[in-house]
Amino acid sequence: MSRQMVRPGGRSARVQASVHTAVRELEAEVGRDGLTVPLIAQRAGVTPSTIYRRWGDLAQLLSDVAVERLRPDTTPRDHGGLETDLTAWAEQFLDEMASPAGRAYIRDALLGDPDGSNAGQCSAYAADQVDVILTRAAERGEDTPGVETVVDHVVAPLMYRILFRPAGLDSAHARELVAGLLEGNAAGK
Repeated sequence: MSRQMVRPGGRSARVQASVHTAVRELEAEVGRDGLTVPLIAQRAGVTPSTIYRRWGDLAQLLSDVAVERLRPDTTPRDHGGLETDLTAWAEQFLDEMASPAGRAYIRDALLGDPDGSNAGQCSAYAADQVDVILTRAAERGEDTPGVETVVDHVVAPLMYRILFRPAGLDSAHARELVAGLLEGNAAGK
């Protein structure tokens, strides 16, 4: 059964929760390289065939767990203005994604994602967070760029640098991206 066909709730949700918990616990105990499907299945109280049937292989399971770990826990804080809200969010996004754990989750999410659905979900998480910020700003009467514009000018460059050119990447870079976006947005109006 593919991940998209699994219905939420019931036994399926319990299996997913127990397997995800087992992965997180075992990763802390034996490290990522020590993870195996039989070990995870034993800890989760399911058979290895349950994991293979649901996730296909270890890479796809780790990808599913990573996507869950990359989901934001809270909505972005409201600091009272678009620039401060977007800057604070971009700095936090960079801090979380550029951390060793964040980079490992990003890699896992992409490596076990043959159909691109996990990458799409991760992208949706960021876009949803940006949408909250832009909606609040628009409700305050501020001029706002579109969600995709923010993704293209802030999120995408940060992700590229996190994955491929992390040297020297810091919160000043996130602030510069936001400032450049908002200056360009104001100039275009």
